[in-house]
Amino acid sequence: MQPRLKDVAELAGVSIKTVSNVVNGYPFVKPETRERVERAIAELNYRPNLTARNLRQGRSGVIALAVPDLDIPYFAELATNVISAADRHGWTVLIDQTQGDRAKERLVVSGIRAHLIDGLLFSPLALTAADLAQRADHTPMVLLGERIGRRRTAYDHVCIDNVAAAQEATSHLTGLGRRRIAAIGARQAASGATARLRLRGYRQALAAAGLAEDPALVVPVDAFHRADGARAMADLLDSGAGPDAVFCFNDTLALGALRTLLSRGVRVPDDIALFGFDDIEDGRFSTPSLSTIAPDRAGIAQTAVDLLAGLLAGPAPDRRPQEVCASHTLIARESTLGVQAQSAAGSSSTERTVASAAPSSGPRLPSSDTVSASGSHSRTVTRAASSRRIGGTSHSPSSA
Repeated sequence: MQPRLKDVAELAGVSIKTVSNVVNGYPFVKPETRERVERAIAELNYRPNLTARNLRQGRSGVIALAVPDLDIPYFAELATNVISAADRHGWTVLIDQTQGDRAKERLVVSGIRAHLIDGLLFSPLALTAADLAQRADHTPMVLLGERIGRRRTAYDHVCIDNVAAAQEATSHLTGLGRRRIAAIGARQAASGATARLRLRGYRQALAAAGLAEDPALVVPVDAFHRADGARAMADLLDSGAGPDAVFCFNDTLALGALRTLLSRGVRVPDDIALFGFDDIEDGRFSTPSLSTIAPDRAGIAQTAVDLLAGLLAGPAPDRRPQEVCASHTLIARESTLGVQAQSAAGSSSTERTVASAAPSSGPRLPSSDTVSASGSHSRTVTRAASSRRIGGTSHSPSSA
């Protein structure tokens, strides 16, 4: 016999209405109560009748995720996280790919699929503030990625602090004694907001280290693919600019750059250290493994889905749009530390992790001090308790 709502309520020690609120994603449930109900649901293997529920509510049980390019692993992995988070609400996810094209992005926000979906998670690249202001569709929407325009929009927004993350990445390289640090990934197109923020962080780190920026070390790209990284690295080497480190604005650029370096007989990191951004799976298994910034993709997905659930449940009349800055983590691997870098520290692993986030806007959470993998001291802010993982062992700040 299939477990019923009543069975879950009895096991959790709450009312049937409370169980219903949890199942339907109602946001105003105490965390400890929600956890108790979710444990009971898992223990009983309870599955709500989604068809009946959606018919009662006039819903499809489908949400959409619109991203620029699924060929970029970050977005493919983010989609996996969104699907997992949506499944907890009993939702199916429809995925759209816009290629960062403004016309396609305008179609997405215009409600082209409004008859199919209950809500929309959208990561735009080319959309403008004026495009958003003209939106007539009333499908609930949560934005992902960079802020559109200089001001907050009328929509909930989940992001990471790209300036702080890029500054930490570059500071990791300066902390290792690198002085000719190149940047691959600059973009001047309207769709290059992420690149511009990461370039700003790179410049801030150089200034903090007392290093002058050399324009010859800043290499633009057309897109964030491996081929672009390979071409940019070849151009950089051929220019004679003489870098001793390279910060790539995503991991796919870094993997392309790595291919060029290895094909030219350049030793990584002995001759040139290499740093990426996104912590995609391929970078963890490349040779050498790739140092990177790891955005909290699972946290981004869960936060965005929960915000959407709150909108669908009926937000309070005086509710204001929320901007949430998710955490990120600096992970130092072989491409900057070298294979034997941690032997002296007594660790057989070449990976060091430092959890950190420093939101430039949006909610700030309690801060703590951590020591970066390079040995430099940095102020960090995390969504949860900060931690450092050296090799396979996790340490809280108080015990590290």
